[in-house]
Amino acid sequence: MLDATAPKFDRLPAGVGVGYKPQHFEAILNDPGAVCWLEIHAENYMGDGGRPLAQLRHLAERFAISVHGVGLSIGGEGRLDPEHLARLRHLVSWLNPASFSEHLAWSTHDSGFLNDLLPLPYTEATLTRVADHIDEVQETVGRRMLLENPSNYLAFDSSTMAEVDFLRDLTRRTSCGLLLDVNNVFVSATNQKTDPISYLDAFPIDAVGEIHLGGHDEDEDDHGDVLLIDSHGKPVVDPVWALYAHTIARGGPRPTLIEWDNDVPDWPELAAEAARAQTVLEGAVG
Repeated sequence: MLDATAPKFDRLPAGVGVGYKPQHFEAILNDPGAVCWLEIHAENYMGDGGRPLAQLRHLAERFAISVHGVGLSIGGEGRLDPEHLARLRHLVSWLNPASFSEHLAWSTHDSGFLNDLLPLPYTEATLTRVADHIDEVQETVGRRMLLENPSNYLAFDSSTMAEVDFLRDLTRRTSCGLLLDVNNVFVSATNQKTDPISYLDAFPIDAVGEIHLGGHDEDEDDHGDVLLIDSHGKPVVDPVWALYAHTIARGGPRPTLIEWDNDVPDWPELAAEAARAQTVLEGAVG
């Protein structure tokens, strides 16, 4: 377990960030608008040299950087990949990011890697396994990790605790923080026909070091019911903006990311989403 007295390294400003895409490099430098920090996916920057790392070093001189991992498979039944951990430690060491986060999910089986973030049953056995993996990651990189709540499309009959209780227990056992993805809350609540406000009101807000906002696609399941897919390929919808405002009113301003990874628009549209988030934050301060 990470020493609770150790520095937490959460230095993101309580403003708006965006997921960095190389096609926006010049625009971000010339006209960042409301954006005061950037997020990268760890796995895109684990190589040596080249233009991507050169651009990242340049951006890091001006913006706080958040590293968001997608490949650790925190919930996997097997051991964490030591080579992946070593690459992650190297990236964090030289970049010295303001924040580091991962997903509550699994994506590995034996020696294979599945290109998806798969759900977990919320049981004592899962809690112990995930806590052990978080401890290993935090000890390896030497800093606190934020863990992101998933988008759910089904629920496990074997679960013995609610998701918010599972996350709260993880923070107590490991001293990790949480990344609250508000779009994931809306997606999960719609798919499972639960109340997103109740979820947010029960969420351990004091542990939240970062908030994500993103878009989703709408489909239907085999019964003709609405099925939302967390796609990160569209603007944030009004119900998610309302849930975000509710969250900020409850917990105060938090570093907030506009997450747009597919069908990425030109910079002005992404900057407009960031400006809308900034308006919500300023309203909370006011």
